[in-house]
Amino acid sequence: MTSLTPKIYDAIPPQKVAFLGLGVMGYPMAGHLALAGHSVTVYNRTDTKSNAWIDEFKPQAKGTLAHSATPRGAASNADIVFCCVGNDDDLRSVVLGENGAFADMPKGAVFVDHTTASANVARELSKAANAQGLQFIDAPVSGGQAGAQNGVLTVMCGGDSAAFDRVKPVISAFARACTLLGESGAGQLAKMVNQIAIAGLVQGLSEAIAFGMRAGLDMNEVLGVIGKGAAQSWQMDNRGKTMIEGQFDFGFAVDWMRKDLGLVLDEAKRNGARLPVTALVDQFYADVQQAGGNRWDTSSLITRLK
Repeated sequence: MTSLTPKIYDAIPPQKVAFLGLGVMGYPMAGHLALAGHSVTVYNRTDTKSNAWIDEFKPQAKGTLAHSATPRGAASNADIVFCCVGNDDDLRSVVLGENGAFADMPKGAVFVDHTTASANVARELSKAANAQGLQFIDAPVSGGQAGAQNGVLTVMCGGDSAAFDRVKPVISAFARACTLLGESGAGQLAKMVNQIAIAGLVQGLSEAIAFGMRAGLDMNEVLGVIGKGAAQSWQMDNRGKTMIEGQFDFGFAVDWMRKDLGLVLDEAKRNGARLPVTALVDQFYADVQQAGGNRWDTSSLITRLK
């Protein structure tokens, strides 16, 4: 079960959609689609999660809700197929092959991938979609589990502009910002930029808090002051206090961040970008994993310094 923050959904014609992957992000995202009035068919590797999702959202849904045992079955009648899974291989497994979504999607339908994956797999699947008369939009998100539950995610997209214009109003059910940034792969590259910026911010905030605590300062008071100036950030506002208190049992997990930074560093090798701070912070996250913090929130970087 999850709780969604009530929101006012844009009044758009209801669509027949599918959602593949009901993890911590996909479950509430699909829920917002149901509450916005769309008919939603879901697929998850475990049927128990699909059944729980239908039980939770059916009483409030305006459209029909269903689940399928395969991605192909979920996508077979959909105008738009959404997906949010773990990595490149997971994505290929629900898209390609006999039981993959592409096997039976209607001609002209759009596949929207919210997985944080490589730019290469986005281009690969876009090419495969086009060959079958389909459209593919890579659309990774930022905002974490709370953003998904509150329906205020930021979505970074790559792909065809006409396909983007079709899906943007539907995406608004769980997003507050949705922007087309270029051709296929541009959304994934933008998400990499996002993760580079976050990695540096979290390390800087960790060092600042650890320094202040060793200096004997009341860091809650200090953050209250500097948070009104140039040092302010989302990380400070939302994670500063919990970092001080040593609470890391929420938010975006270290394992996920390392996966994302691996994508970043691989792409940097290809395009020649120099990322010395990002590479260092990636190794700091490896230290957190070795200390047993695989599922801790990314703000747990501070544990290396206390």
